[in-house]
Amino acid sequence: MKKHNFYAGPSILSEYTIRQTADAILNFEGTGLSLMEISHRSKQFVAVCDQARALIKELLHVPEDFEVVFLGGGASLQFAMVPFNFLETKAAYLDSGYWASKAIKEAKLFGEVQIVGSSKDDNYSHLPKNYQVPSDADYFYFCSNNTIYGTELHEDPHPGVPVIADMSSDIFSRPIDFSSYGLIFAGAQKNLAPSGVTLVIVRKSMLDKVSRPIPTILNYKTHVENESMFNTPPVVPIYAALQTLLRYKELGGIEVIHDMNKQKAALLYEEIDTNPLFKGTVTCKEDRSLMNVCFVMSEGYEHLEDEFDKYASEAGMVGIKGHRSVGGFRASIYNAMPIASVQALVDTMRSFAQLKTQK
Repeated sequence: MKKHNFYAGPSILSEYTIRQTADAILNFEGTGLSLMEISHRSKQFVAVCDQARALIKELLHVPEDFEVVFLGGGASLQFAMVPFNFLETKAAYLDSGYWASKAIKEAKLFGEVQIVGSSKDDNYSHLPKNYQVPSDADYFYFCSNNTIYGTELHEDPHPGVPVIADMSSDIFSRPIDFSSYGLIFAGAQKNLAPSGVTLVIVRKSMLDKVSRPIPTILNYKTHVENESMFNTPPVVPIYAALQTLLRYKELGGIEVIHDMNKQKAALLYEEIDTNPLFKGTVTCKEDRSLMNVCFVMSEGYEHLEDEFDKYASEAGMVGIKGHRSVGGFRASIYNAMPIASVQALVDTMRSFAQLKTQK
């Protein structure tokens, strides 16, 4: 039976990325060596890094005054690196979910943090609205897509101060206007590669912004100057990232992928809105994520949650359980998710409803 992978992360990768990476693990670039044992400073792997950075700039239309680096430590390390490098006096943060709250906690270790908006009291069921970013803030920080709660900011903010964004779960899913950004980071395990590498796109003028000394390995400038080779980078995930980027280019670029994502999300949200057994958890439809579709059983059908989970699993649906902190269901439909798998989930929801509501 075909499996439909809806895991939130690590998540589905394209068959192209998986096959190309598997081949390289057996024999990398005809060297007779595995990708897992090749030197990161070999000419073959340096070429991989260079090509991957160039493709990121090409696909996202990254301006010339930005640099692209690959780091370890995941997005969680970025929660600390960002304020370490950029918070001199005060930073503005948007509290839109679990990961944003973790970033806020880390930033408070380095200076004043002003939470300009929060939807915590509503269990993060929508994005904060009508907030104001102080003009004297060193930067404004937000998480663009909230995997646990299924909310997403679909437009790039322009608050008048440098913007820093955690785009771990929606990077490469839509075009980006870089004009306000100082830095964007993204853990790779949603739309780029297996876990183990973090993409950072940083404006060069943001470097050397704070007066405090920064440990060498935690300084973005170190990694820019060393072209991601200050220490041994995560070789296999970077190679896999290159394969994904090549696939994105083959598909027609980010604009085409964005249209595909909107079609997939519309198909699933339409079923959630019309199926009597299910309801969405995001209270403002304009805040609904294109990447993580969260839903629960409707009132009166809550007792069927475990039964539907089993029914969907038997139909080949994998990873649709909601995050342990919120329950319900979550279908993560990242770039690599084919619309056929979304249709399979929709068909499963319909057949389950028919089974449970027929007279």
